[in-house]
Amino acid sequence: MRATDEQQYTEYVSARLPKLRRIAFLLCGDEHRADDIVQTAITRLYVHWRKARTAANIDAYVRTIVVRTFLNEQRTGWWSKVRLADELPDRAAPPGLDVETTQVLHAALARVTPKQRAVLVLRFLYDMPVAEVAGVLGCSVGNVKAQTAHGLAALRKQLGEHTLSLLGGR
Repeated sequence: MRATDEQQYTEYVSARLPKLRRIAFLLCGDEHRADDIVQTAITRLYVHWRKARTAANIDAYVRTIVVRTFLNEQRTGWWSKVRLADELPDRAAPPGLDVETTQVLHAALARVTPKQRAVLVLRFLYDMPVAEVAGVLGCSVGNVKAQTAHGLAALRKQLGEHTLSLLGGR
């Protein structure tokens, strides 16, 4: 990679790293796994930087890499055999949600399928339109709508209608 390309890559990744870690954490629910997902994703980004920097929306391109890295990890299942700690460390709740609600949300999301979790995180926590989520996941709009419906139904079953409405579920 040329020096100018490497500098652009470094500046881009440095500026976006917190957002990439946040989406990875929301997908997997574990800070260490999130770091590994982001590391794998930015390594892939580095390899394909020339193509990525010419994308119409580079943030969407990179978000797609992160989500697909998470989904690929779920298919291989190697992380499910690793246990680094019994409990997640305490962390501040997102704006508008208390810590207890945040923990309940993370626990509920962990019990839906990885693809449903990805759809719910992208649609409701990242407020992405259905078509954009379909592009990130490489599936049809109808599939995203179905995954959304099934994921919300699973969350409703776990959390109840009132709690889900507090989280922004429709």
